Amino acid sequence: MISNTGSWMQRVAQDWLVLQLTHGSGSALGITTGLQFLPMLASPWGGVIADRYPKRAILMITQAMAGGLAAILGILALTGAVRIWHVYLLALALGVVTAVDNPTRQAFAAEMVGKNAVANAIALNSAVFNLARIAGPALAGLVISVAGTPMTFLINAASYGAVLAGLKLMRPAELHAAEPVARGKGQLRESLGYVRARPELWVPLVCVFFVSTFGMNFQVTNALMSRQVFHTGAGAFGIASAVFALGALGGALLSARRVRPGLRLLLATAGAFGLLEVATGLMPGFWSFLIMLVPTGLAVITFTTTANSTTQLAATADMRGRVMGLYLLVFLGGAPLGAPLAGWIAEQFGPRMSLVFGGLISVAATAATGFMLARRRGTPVWQYLRPTELPRMVA
Repeated sequence: MISNTGSWMQRVAQDWLVLQLTHGSGSALGITTGLQFLPMLASPWGGVIADRYPKRAILMITQAMAGGLAAILGILALTGAVRIWHVYLLALALGVVTAVDNPTRQAFAAEMVGKNAVANAIALNSAVFNLARIAGPALAGLVISVAGTPMTFLINAASYGAVLAGLKLMRPAELHAAEPVARGKGQLRESLGYVRARPELWVPLVCVFFVSTFGMNFQVTNALMSRQVFHTGAGAFGIASAVFALGALGGALLSARRVRPGLRLLLATAGAFGLLEVATGLMPGFWSFLIMLVPTGLAVITFTTTANSTTQLAATADMRGRVMGLYLLVFLGGAPLGAPLAGWIAEQFGPRMSLVFGGLISVAATAATGFMLARRRGTPVWQYLRPTELPRMVA
């Protein structure tokens, strides 16, 4: 919670610093985000590293490096020596570290709690992430206004100490550690064949790609809906983001109630999210739009948590790092396509259609995946598409 809050603080402060250094250049802001995101396309190779070496040791290295990068940026900003190319370079370096850290951290969840508690642990982690998502930007604004932008980076650097202390204090003998995989050729290609042969793995990956790429562009759509449709200011956009995060937090806590999620819940929540996103885009007023963001946020986090849990539970210990690397690739890899597409649709047809389009694509992809799964298993498709598990979970 401490480190995630610090990371969200840095995201806000880094954007603010870029705007200060470039006198409000939106292009520079986009370049910074792109450089930080670009290395995430190498997540599958990060998963290979996670399978080859002890995950706890990898995380201690990557977390220390991330904290060091935040400290460097903070010192450069504090001394007045910072230039925009420094921010670009440090953003790229953080992306490289994250490409190794993310799949390792995802796979480490099973080693911390054991396979039977993985779904609950992932859901609670999502809850922590969304709490930080609400608190971090608010704290960043407070720190920037009181102590300045450099202090935000230094606070984030210090926040990594909480993670390092937690990793150090763990008793390795109590971890459910997997045996490291020996170095060899074709290990990434092996993981692709492994996923292709198992519906419990390729179904979540296909759904996650389409939903995350075309449906989960709320940073773009919320801003455009607030500004162009409802003609509100930045404060209202902040409220919309917080309301969506509140729904996401509720979805994470509800997901924590389930012991073992399945493909029915995955497809049901993906379809429900798509329909809710369409309804959100059609809301006539700002308050009804805010109200619809709550169940939409709940549905999408229930979906992503279910997808993450299903993927981890279906992968064997020796393949989990590589499988999670592929998961993160499809989860994040579509953003360079989805976000510009959402902006283009909003520009050509209006922000409402951007939400409607994303929701319809999510529903269509869910239905198509359900049909493919039903044909492969020889079962009626309605058994996978009916949303029977979501009401039961809420109850």
